[in-house]
Amino acid sequence: MSTPPPPGYYVPAVLFMTESEDFDVPAIQSHIIRLAKGGVTGILVQGSNGEAQFLSQAERKEAIKLTRETLDANGFQNVVVIAGTGAQSTRETVQLCIDAKDAGATHVLVLTPSTWPPQMTVDNVIKFHTEVADASPIPTMIYNFPVVTAGQDLDSDTIATLAQHPNIVGTKLSCGNIGKLHRLTSTFKPSEFAVFSGRSDFFIHGLISGSAGAIAALVNIVPGLHGKLWQLFKDGKMEEAMTLQAKLGHADWAIQKIGGIGGVKSVVSRNFQYGETVVRSPLKRVTWDSLTINKHYGALEEVIRLEKAL
Repeated sequence: MSTPPPPGYYVPAVLFMTESEDFDVPAIQSHIIRLAKGGVTGILVQGSNGEAQFLSQAERKEAIKLTRETLDANGFQNVVVIAGTGAQSTRETVQLCIDAKDAGATHVLVLTPSTWPPQMTVDNVIKFHTEVADASPIPTMIYNFPVVTAGQDLDSDTIATLAQHPNIVGTKLSCGNIGKLHRLTSTFKPSEFAVFSGRSDFFIHGLISGSAGAIAALVNIVPGLHGKLWQLFKDGKMEEAMTLQAKLGHADWAIQKIGGIGGVKSVVSRNFQYGETVVRSPLKRVTWDSLTINKHYGALEEVIRLEKAL
């Protein structure tokens, strides 16, 4: 029986690029190290924030290898590396799982194919994830994110069926459905099947409902604050935890309103002095000037101030 990744808070790391849209290796390394120093349990390489769909197969493997090697070289051997391996065919997804293991990942996170949504019946979704898990050399996790899978939203029955596979060990719920999360956590022990919140705006709500933690984009900006919330919850300091959760909830909404991946890169570049705002075309670059006039940016300024004060 395969085992899930450890409970905690994980980051779907953005991938910094040069003006020519090639990997900006020094900036990527700076980001990895800052996240690790912020206490993250693990780094998800090529989650939706990692621009996986815009990378070649060789680049995807290179990004995983660079992350693992950077962590190891800087004393963070304990930080877990999970790789996003979603692709549009079972064959390619399996190969990406093999590549992920070779590059140093311990687990993979798999999106449901979305080019032909009418083909993806419940039976076919289960068939796809089962075949991938059968062939993957490392444990797999189900990535449920309707925004990037043409609206496909796997229900708790489907995920629970998949959870019985010995090599499927968890799920990331970016759908934000706390009821779904609770149904799964009340059915499976976290040591058997780990259920992670996929957004910061229901991090503590998930923990109260028995989740294994969160894998969330906002961790790119404020890893330390997520660690503080995690510790407050563990210490039973719920009033303080809920106050901090409210701030993270507003900030999580803000990153959705400032331009997605490009916005996250722009915020990190401006506030932590590394990396450019370049994204792979046709994604949209977000300039600093556009951030300063965005009404939602104030919520991010507040949590960044708190992060720097830790």
